Amino acid sequence: MSLRLGRITAALGLTLALVSCGGSPTASNTNAGPGDAAAKYQEYEGLKGQERRDRLVQDAKSEGELVLYTSMTADVADAVTKAFTEQTGVKVTLYRAASETVLQRLLQEASANHPGADVVETNDREMSAVAKEGLAAPYTGERRDMVGEEGRFDDWTATRYNLFAPSWNTTKVPAGQQPKSWEDLADPKWNGQLAMELSDYDWYLTLYGYWQKKGKTDAEIDRLFSEMANGAKVVKGHTVMGELLSAGQFSVAASNYSYLVQRVADKGAPVAYQPFVQPVIARPQGAALMKSAPHPAAALLFVDWMLTEGQQVLVDLSLTPSIEPEGLADPLDGVEVIPVDFERLANESTQWSERYSALLEKSDQVGG
Repeated sequence: MSLRLGRITAALGLTLALVSCGGSPTASNTNAGPGDAAAKYQEYEGLKGQERRDRLVQDAKSEGELVLYTSMTADVADAVTKAFTEQTGVKVTLYRAASETVLQRLLQEASANHPGADVVETNDREMSAVAKEGLAAPYTGERRDMVGEEGRFDDWTATRYNLFAPSWNTTKVPAGQQPKSWEDLADPKWNGQLAMELSDYDWYLTLYGYWQKKGKTDAEIDRLFSEMANGAKVVKGHTVMGELLSAGQFSVAASNYSYLVQRVADKGAPVAYQPFVQPVIARPQGAALMKSAPHPAAALLFVDWMLTEGQQVLVDLSLTPSIEPEGLADPLDGVEVIPVDFERLANESTQWSERYSALLEKSDQVGG
């Protein structure tokens, strides 16, 4: 099975941190007014291949910078922006914050008619909100069609996927005793030793829907999740979840991102997530061109780059790219993978968020 979700079967159909490579995003010199970006994007529509890249690099350098708003972790953002600048010569002004904060800033700037970001790259929920608010411009680059259908949305395109999978501390869980199915997480032996993430209601609704399709009744599914939450420790943030798992604060993490577990394992932490509990649940993370982009050539160049050279940068960081680089050995070969049920998420977000919060309300929060 390919890492790229286009080949996956059973697909379901203000400020935390500011890292600047050239000043504040809201203080940058603009080269295009709010109404000019769409026209500029159109200018490049007919260009392909190297001709398009050369023209975009030339024009992006003339614009002077790229302003990127993202919720990438600091190490990923640093690696991506460094590689982009090295390979294109275009400097990046980076605003990095939690996904909710990125969205809040974009909405505030739109309300004030202030063009700030050229590109936003963040979680599926926030990307959906950006699109619904009419802040994003369609991207039609030739690499977009190489992204699986599950990662192509009207006004944004998946650049990567976060994989939800159970993980465990190998000093606390002997080999062969780890969870082998999602249902195993409801085993009473994990009471007090299982961690659940505070905001993972997209994982919750997707697994719920998967079990429904497999014939479980709602009562059976509710009982499974209730037994998981019984005695569970609630953690805010997947990075913190990985750190606490490494430290032995609990034995099993229900739904951490596999790349975060791999990253601490590579540093010697006693954690594992393979063999995968199936199905692995994949959440799209994506990028969108902003309609009000002050630097539209730089915006287009970045999204083009993220879907070409940027995919290898993500692989090097143990992330799952939306387009499989040539020659990449597939760690998900033979593994069932399903994407987050984005349609349900978009239409029933409040309902599932409230249900997940109610599920966890009696559990103890740790680590924040």
